[in-house]
Amino acid sequence: MQPLQRPLVLWLALAMATQAAWAQTPPEEAARIAFEPNFRGRPGGAGNDPQTSVAQPDFSARPSANLNTSIQDPLEPYGDPFGARSFLRTRGIAYSLTYVGESFGNVTGGARRGGIAAGRLDFQFDADLDTLMGWHGAAFHTNLYQIHGTGLSRYFVNNFMSVSAIEALPSSRLYELWVEQRFFDGQLGIRVGQLATDTEFAVSQTGTLFLNSTFGWPNIMASVIPSGGPIYPLAVPAVRAKYVPNRNFSLQAGIYDGDPAGPLRPDNRPDPQRRNRTGTNFRTNDPALVIAEAAYAYGLEADDNVEPGTVTLGGWHHFGRFGSPRFDRSGGSLANPSSSGLARRFRGNSGIYGIVDQTIYREPDDPNDGASVFVRLSGSPSGRNLLDLYLDAGIGYKGLLPGRSDDTIGIAFAVERISKSARGFDRDTLLLSYAGF
Repeated sequence: MQPLQRPLVLWLALAMATQAAWAQTPPEEAARIAFEPNFRGRPGGAGNDPQTSVAQPDFSARPSANLNTSIQDPLEPYGDPFGARSFLRTRGIAYSLTYVGESFGNVTGGARRGGIAAGRLDFQFDADLDTLMGWHGAAFHTNLYQIHGTGLSRYFVNNFMSVSAIEALPSSRLYELWVEQRFFDGQLGIRVGQLATDTEFAVSQTGTLFLNSTFGWPNIMASVIPSGGPIYPLAVPAVRAKYVPNRNFSLQAGIYDGDPAGPLRPDNRPDPQRRNRTGTNFRTNDPALVIAEAAYAYGLEADDNVEPGTVTLGGWHHFGRFGSPRFDRSGGSLANPSSSGLARRFRGNSGIYGIVDQTIYREPDDPNDGASVFVRLSGSPSGRNLLDLYLDAGIGYKGLLPGRSDDTIGIAFAVERISKSARGFDRDTLLLSYAGF
């Protein structure tokens, strides 16, 4: 382990999401406002909760995003050759192809200077099994990725928080593959199959605007859970239950295989994505990861006297064994040359998090344009983790420019703290080097 010179790691992000469309004329703008349904409580919120963030972008590379725009609409009849998509939709089948391309450059700092180009093609397939085959309350979903290009963080920056949300090793891989059964008029859903946690847990609707990976799945959880946890681009066999008694409240919990790539051994590759190259390892013999979350959404009705928002509380526990960043099994420092080099072991690891997503302003003439903010805080035990505290926050504004209602712009920051135990190892290394060891 290299000495850690600073206890805090900070990431600042600017983002702008745009739709490929010309600015609307005043008559077109008026027609759109009259036709467009109010965003309050729409079911298309990121993470499959009611939308409460007016600044949730229309497009996002996050696995948690529910995209509702398509190039098919402006292409009109040419967007659905031979009417295939419309025909399949009447049979309960829907599919989509989404491509995200990006280019970044590192001009100063990091490991070295350079630029990258990368992209991801996402194929999604959904089937309403009731419509398709009479299986009441059941649905099927799968999606596959074709990832190509070079990652800026991996090859040029070498930072904790990856620059891009789509950065991954070039590959063609399976992501999610599941069947869900709903009970009690849809209030309870049981999902079984290959699942990822970052599609539904620890999601900020406003945070989906930003390109950086940490504004999806918080980097503290990606750093302390084995192989990063079941997050993009790796999913695992799992079971998830979600209970939604009414529009305002939801409670969900899941049990996942705790290591999507399997443990690191001397005879295999250190990179989890190389140990699970195609997403088809389907591991079930690793210690489990359990995660649970409760969310309360308010201001969903048009006559509510408060702007809409969501408060979320969650926590996770991993049943594996974790090593101390500082102490060996005899209680001595791992930095000491006479140490055995075998870290003290702990049973299990855990963390908690809380999120607030809040709409703070809506334009008087267009209630679907305005500003939202988010704050997210997470913590984990210091004695067995590299990081022990994480905070991110930001603001987004949708429709800031006249005639550009589909554009969203925002700014956010993320900061995480190197744990006391890891900093102690750093101090031990420096003291022992000064003492001549």
